[in-house]
Amino acid sequence: MAVRIRMKHFGRRHRPFFRVCVTDARSPRDGRVLEEVGYYDPLVPETDARAVLKGERIDYWLGVGAQPSDKVAVLIKKYGSNGTHLEDQKAAVERLAVKRRRPGVPTDLPKMEKVVRKKKGEERAEEVPIDPVEEAEAIAPVAEPETEESEVAETKTAEETT
Repeated sequence: MAVRIRMKHFGRRHRPFFRVCVTDARSPRDGRVLEEVGYYDPLVPETDARAVLKGERIDYWLGVGAQPSDKVAVLIKKYGSNGTHLEDQKAAVERLAVKRRRPGVPTDLPKMEKVVRKKKGEERAEEVPIDPVEEAEAIAPVAEPETEESEVAETKTAEETT
């Protein structure tokens, strides 16, 4: 049986995505595979982060006689277990991870609460934005500032003592 390492096409029109697979040479492109050993996404903005391969498994299949296709041979040369671009790939993956991290949930967006409203015999729930100030007061009431009377009383006691 002739074994090939080639790409299996996924994705929709104008959004390609490929899995690097080990398969029988006689099977169709998107047919049954023996093992999936990585993937290639040509739409990733970082060039060196486009291909992710399982180097040990690729080395095993090459060791038992599997033949890579032309495109997969280039990917193995660059990103395989002894690839020429491995350090660049690690740096590109880290840069992508930093870009994809989402900052904390923004606090300036209003929260929504469900309000039940009756309208001519029927009930329905609607989401209504909550005022952040009202919500903060409901959670922790704001302490009342000291009144002017207490300040006047303090100044009188200070004058009487001197």
